[in-house]
Amino acid sequence: MKCPYCGKHKTKVIDTRSSGEGIRRRRECKVCGQRFTTYERVAPMRLIVVKADGRREEFDQDKLLAGVCKACAKRPVSTEAIEELVSGIEGKLYSRGELEVESRVIGEMVMEQLRGLDDVAYVRFASVYRRFADVESLAQEIERLLERKRREGE
Repeated sequence: MKCPYCGKHKTKVIDTRSSGEGIRRRRECKVCGQRFTTYERVAPMRLIVVKADGRREEFDQDKLLAGVCKACAKRPVSTEAIEELVSGIEGKLYSRGELEVESRVIGEMVMEQLRGLDDVAYVRFASVYRRFADVESLAQEIERLLERKRREGE
């Protein structure tokens, strides 16, 4: 570690503590005697989303959160539940260990989670995500949802 005061590479660690986002180390330069603090954290893996048209963009948790919030607007779904849903999906995406993920996979994960959270939010999200061609397609999706609910209820 290079001393920020004298620029020498002779430092020693005096104290190490875990902080919320990583490790905090208190260091002392063996040359000039100055003390300074360094912070270490794990560099997150950059996840790339591959869109249906082939475009690639960096995963954006805020964009996912905004989409789920729109689907849950004016529904009895708490902000905490929405944030937990989004964090859970993000965790699953990173735990896959892949650098790229298709947007379709993310959409399916969101729909699966919304199905258990709120039926109306699920239908709203599905209608945008699946781009239903007509009302009949939307009605078929609602019928599949109702059928699934009936099977789970038995």
